[in-house]
Amino acid sequence: MKEKTLALKAAFPHTIPVFTGFTFLGIAYGILMSSKGYGVHWIVLMSLMAFAGSAQYVAITFLTSAFNPVYALLVTLMINARHIFYGISLLEKYKDAGKFKPYLIFGLCDETFSIICSAEPPKDVNRKWFNFFITLLDHSYWVLGSALGGIVGYIISFNTKGLDFVLTALFVVIFVEQWKSQKNHKPAVIGVLCSIICLLVFGQSNFIIPSMLSILAVLIISRKKCVEKKVAAEEGI
Repeated sequence: MKEKTLALKAAFPHTIPVFTGFTFLGIAYGILMSSKGYGVHWIVLMSLMAFAGSAQYVAITFLTSAFNPVYALLVTLMINARHIFYGISLLEKYKDAGKFKPYLIFGLCDETFSIICSAEPPKDVNRKWFNFFITLLDHSYWVLGSALGGIVGYIISFNTKGLDFVLTALFVVIFVEQWKSQKNHKPAVIGVLCSIICLLVFGQSNFIIPSMLSILAVLIISRKKCVEKKVAAEEGI
């Protein structure tokens, strides 16, 4: 018990910023779900079992329109494809996770990844429990926010028009932060241009998957050319 308590106390301070962000984003999500007729229990279950952040916002559209499972799968895969690379980079940290590994894999999100990669537990704290509590706390914050939003949406009736813009705002913030943190802006520019072109060609309802595929294709081709130039330069030297 002492081992768990120490790990929880060590993990909690690192998750406070996530608590703030996840609570408000979760509340917005819960209110939107409630406005579409979903009860608190469905909202909590969705956040508890899916825990997909931005993909959950997108799922609201899937749940309230003609359901296309293939389209839903592809869009969700594209949105969360970055987790593949997160998982690969954490193979070393999670290799000895034992019984915690399934939950650590399930509960991995951008914020949890950032904390686990940057935070080091004190010497007297078990790393397995430390990583577990970081993941559990972040997950709990999202569920808590969603539940609060569902309750508020159920008790108070108000116009939610424009509230779904929170998803757009979330992606804009992520884009700006990535732009500021990276010196190479070429991938960002490629992403914006491909999205605009696909929007014009395929229309607002069908441009997401073509734009994702075109971004992936252009980045792969661009990377291949960069590698070829680097090899040629090294051989020239």
